[in-house]
Amino acid sequence: MSDPHPQSVVSARALRKSFGAFRAVDGIDFEVQSGRCFGFLGPNGAGKTTTLRMLLGMTPKTSGELRIFGLSIPEQGRAVRARVGVVPQLDNLDPDFTVAENLLTFASYFGISAQQAAARLGDLLAFANLEERRDARTDALSGGMQRRLTIARALVNDPELVILDEPTTGLDPQARHVIWSRLSALRERGITLILTTHYMEEAERLCDELVIMDHGRILDQGSPRALIRRHIEPEVVEIRGARSAALTRQAEAHGCRVEPVGTGLYCYTQDPRPLLAALQRQDELVFLHRPGGLEDVFLRLTGRGLRD
Repeated sequence: MSDPHPQSVVSARALRKSFGAFRAVDGIDFEVQSGRCFGFLGPNGAGKTTTLRMLLGMTPKTSGELRIFGLSIPEQGRAVRARVGVVPQLDNLDPDFTVAENLLTFASYFGISAQQAAARLGDLLAFANLEERRDARTDALSGGMQRRLTIARALVNDPELVILDEPTTGLDPQARHVIWSRLSALRERGITLILTTHYMEEAERLCDELVIMDHGRILDQGSPRALIRRHIEPEVVEIRGARSAALTRQAEAHGCRVEPVGTGLYCYTQDPRPLLAALQRQDELVFLHRPGGLEDVFLRLTGRGLRD
C-alpha cells in the first residue's frame, strides 16, 4: 500500500544553469516524492540532460537550490552518489569483462567487499534475467541484454534513487517491454525513479508524475492523465494525405479543433461521431480515430517543428 504522505527525495527551487549567455536550465522548480517514478519530457536541447547532470553533481548549478535526501548538491554530492544508481543514455559496460565481472568490479567502486558483492550477484543476475549469461563477455550480448545489465549494475549499491537517461532508446518492442517490467518492479520495491525519455508510451506507462520542458523551462507538470485532460480534447481523428480547406471547414463545422500536419489533418474533439459519420461517406479518405494522448500534449506545448 502506497504511503499517503510520501516524503520528498529531490527538491529543486529556482534551479538555473547558464553556459555564458545561454541558459540551459532557466529557474525551474520540482519535487520528486519517495517511491514514485518522475519523468522529464522535452525536445532536444530542452535542458533535460543538464538537469540530470546537476542532480548527480556532475555539472555545478549556476544558482538556485537543489537537495537530494535533504543534502545539498553539489556540496554533498559524494554522500548523495553513494545512495544513487545511474543508468546512462549509452551503455558503457566493459567489453573485456564478463557479465558477472562487470557487476563485481562496479561494486568495488562503492567500497562493497568482494564477499558482499558475491552475495548480491545472484539477485542482480536474476533481476536482469542473465543467470545463464553470467560468464559471457558483454560484447556478445544483444542490445536488450546489455541494457538490462546496465540497469542491474546501477543497483549494486542498493540505491534509494535510480536515475535513468533514455533507458530504452534503440531497443525493439520486446526488449522495451521487458525493461518496463523491470523498472515497474523497482518502483514496487519502493525505489524512487527519475527518467528522461522520448517515448510517450514509456512515460504514460511508468511515470506517476512528469514535467514537460522546453528552452530550459518547465511548461507544465502533473500526472500523464492530468496533463492529457488539461491540454487535449479526449478524441482525435487523423485524416491522412487529404489536407484541404474544404475538409478543414467540414471538421470545424462538426466542432473540431483542427491542426494541419504535413498533408493531413489532426481533428481534436469532445464528440467525434458527427465527423466520423461524414468521413465514412467519403470512400477515398483514409482516417484514424483514437483517444488523445501524451504525445498530443507534448506537441501542443513544444510545437511540431524539427529540433536538431
